[in-house]
Amino acid sequence: MYGISCAPGAVWQDSGLIQYRIWHGDIEGRLGLALAHPLYYLVAIGARCIPLGEFGHRVNLLSSLFGAVAVANLFLLMRLWLGRTFPAVIAAVTLGVSHAFWWHASIAETYTLWAALFLGELICLLQYATSRRAGFLYLLGLLNGMAVAVHMFGSIPLACYVVLIVILLVRRDIRLKDAAIVAGLWIVGALPYEYLIARSILHSGDLFGTLSSAAFGNRWRADVLNTTVSWQMAGENLLLIGSNFPTPNVLLFFAGCFGLSRSRPRAFRNVVLACGALFLLFAFRYTVPDRFAFFIPFYCLAAILIGLGAQEIASQIHHGAVQWVIVALSLLPPGVYAIAPQLAQRMNVRMGTRQDIPYRNDYEYFLRPWKTRYVGAERFATEALEGVEDSAIIWADATTAPPLLCVQEVKGIRPDVRIVSGTASDEKNPPLTEQTIDALLAEHPIYVVSRTPGYCPAFVLARYSLVPAGVLWRIAERT
Repeated sequence: MYGISCAPGAVWQDSGLIQYRIWHGDIEGRLGLALAHPLYYLVAIGARCIPLGEFGHRVNLLSSLFGAVAVANLFLLMRLWLGRTFPAVIAAVTLGVSHAFWWHASIAETYTLWAALFLGELICLLQYATSRRAGFLYLLGLLNGMAVAVHMFGSIPLACYVVLIVILLVRRDIRLKDAAIVAGLWIVGALPYEYLIARSILHSGDLFGTLSSAAFGNRWRADVLNTTVSWQMAGENLLLIGSNFPTPNVLLFFAGCFGLSRSRPRAFRNVVLACGALFLLFAFRYTVPDRFAFFIPFYCLAAILIGLGAQEIASQIHHGAVQWVIVALSLLPPGVYAIAPQLAQRMNVRMGTRQDIPYRNDYEYFLRPWKTRYVGAERFATEALEGVEDSAIIWADATTAPPLLCVQEVKGIRPDVRIVSGTASDEKNPPLTEQTIDALLAEHPIYVVSRTPGYCPAFVLARYSLVPAGVLWRIAERT
């Protein structure tokens, strides 16, 4: 399903930037170490070398593959835990068709690989809690180290595992040697991230700055450490959560919470509860515009509780029809996603997104998780590059620069055109600033992608006219 639904080529914004970094073999990026995700890029760069299909499609398919592994891991986790197939199916389907998870399994993103590793960690934790074999803790340490090397999400369960290891040591359930092996394997798993941190410290000599970059990125410290939530933000978050489970089965979450309170093994239950609470708290007060993606870890745990809730209901109501009704309701979300764009557009629902990107209907792009045959980003980039004069300069924002660069470099279209952006651009390109624009404009035709404030330089809007030119706007002197 994910393979069919994934985008066939270049994509917008962060996902396009991922494609661009993979094309260049860049495992660090320019946005700070917290956004480096080096292990994902090492895997993706390897996949880039496989001569099957188009480059952008191959990269997108990685997210599909990892998403499928994550769903399979969730099924296995539930089947091992509860010993029944029914709750495992409900949990797996619930996560598999949840909006944000499916959406990120259709484009180039890091979240599905992280989810596959995290759910693998929970399998190891469950196996340790039921067998008391230290080898499962060793594997847990390795997987969590790898997860941290994919995304800093992994630091939240890491804190829970550290508490668990300390408790096990105090109770003498494990030896100090076991804890040392877990720590050693964690270090091995996190090596790609540790390498970037060590290299940054050696090159910059700035220990505090490097650690801040590793924890928060270049400019997200205030968002990560935010402690206030407005009523508007709380309402938006509840809508985000509801949009991922648009089915009456969402009520099974509360039955699952009740079931979790008396479930065994206790160590597994406590870690699931702690991780769920911490992931929800983190995402709920996170203030970045695309925070809908940061609820994905919570959705993984919510799917576990919904599966557990389904088992609780089935064990109380001994009628086969109940299970079939729950299964049918678990398949309801795709139908909701299919009609949601038309309903939202007809009702003039405010999406909170920009509406000026060519070949992208934001209602369809954001409300439908599948990207089957979506070529809007590639079409825009091709027309923009082919529609400008020789040696033209295109100033693009963070959404549109990545597909422009990917199409230009991967397809070899118009290498003479220079693309300038603060997020992703060729280092050889001149900076387009208030001080340089007059000299550049005297020698080159210059275009911007948008005339919307915030997506076009303020000094351009204040001092120049913008003339429509296909999918772009040409900068011209005011008369």
